[in-house]
Amino acid sequence: MEVAEVSFGKIVIDGRTFTEDIVISKGKIEFRKKSVSRMMKHEYGHTPLTVHENIPWDCGTLIVGTGMYGSLPVTDDVFKKAEQLGVKLVLKKTKDAAKSLNDPDTNFVLHITC
Repeated sequence: MEVAEVSFGKIVIDGRTFTEDIVISKGKIEFRKKSVSRMMKHEYGHTPLTVHENIPWDCGTLIVGTGMYGSLPVTDDVFKKAEQLGVKLVLKKTKDAAKSLNDPDTNFVLHITC
C-alpha cells in the first residue's frame, strides 16, 4: 500500500482519498463503523474506539492511528480484548501509523482527524 498524503481530515492510499476513519484488514480498506460507540462520546468528549466496532483482530499486531494530534480515546475493553486474543496493540498518531501500512501480519484502525 502506498500512502501519498496524510493530513488533518484526509489520507490518500493507493490513489484513493479517504476523509473518514478507516479500518484496514489484510490490505482491504473499509470505513470505521463508529456509530456503535457514539453512546460513549459524552464520557470521552469524542467518540472512542470500543470493542463494539469493526476492529480487525485477525492479526499479530493491531495499530490504532489515534489522529493527527493523538486525540482518539481507546477504551479499556479494547486493551483487554487485544490481550485475550494475543494481539499486540500499538497506538500511534495517524501520520506515524501510516508508515507501517506494509508491515506483515498488521491491521489498522485509522482516525483521520484530531
